[in-house]
Amino acid sequence: MPPEFSEQAHWYAEHIEPHEPLIRHWLKSRYGTQCDVDDVIQDSLLKIFKARKKAELKSPKAFFFAVARNVAVDSMRKSKVAIMDSILDEEALGILDEGESVDEIVARNHELEILTQAIQTLPERCRRVFTLSKVYGMTYNAIAQDMGISFNTVSAQIAIGLSKCTTYMRRHGRD
Repeated sequence: MPPEFSEQAHWYAEHIEPHEPLIRHWLKSRYGTQCDVDDVIQDSLLKIFKARKKAELKSPKAFFFAVARNVAVDSMRKSKVAIMDSILDEEALGILDEGESVDEIVARNHELEILTQAIQTLPERCRRVFTLSKVYGMTYNAIAQDMGISFNTVSAQIAIGLSKCTTYMRRHGRD
């Protein structure tokens, strides 16, 4: 008789494991070779299980996505610090930092907050199609197959989502 899974293993199999391939694909498309996707996934899973011990996760998929993104960004920051340390060690201090200003970062973060709110106002199917396309980078054909709807329906839902998000953003702070 096979051993029984723990409650944690059941929760993982139900709430996290089905989304891992999608998160992996998104990480690869977003960060390419700048981060080790396997390490990011593993670190993300550790953080998810630690967070789950403290409180129930209302939206494990969204939490998984956010944690993976944060871990990937942290990983890239650490690698940039290591690169900068080696540059400093070689006394190459004549480099001008041309990164974004604080104002640009704040403005971009504000726009992202408004966009997130706009996406949350979309009808469920439209929100799912829109998120799979724009956040996870899935093709229309892949979305149609995944959701069991036609390519034309996916295309229409994306158009509706774009229109409603644009209207929302114009009304709520983005000119």
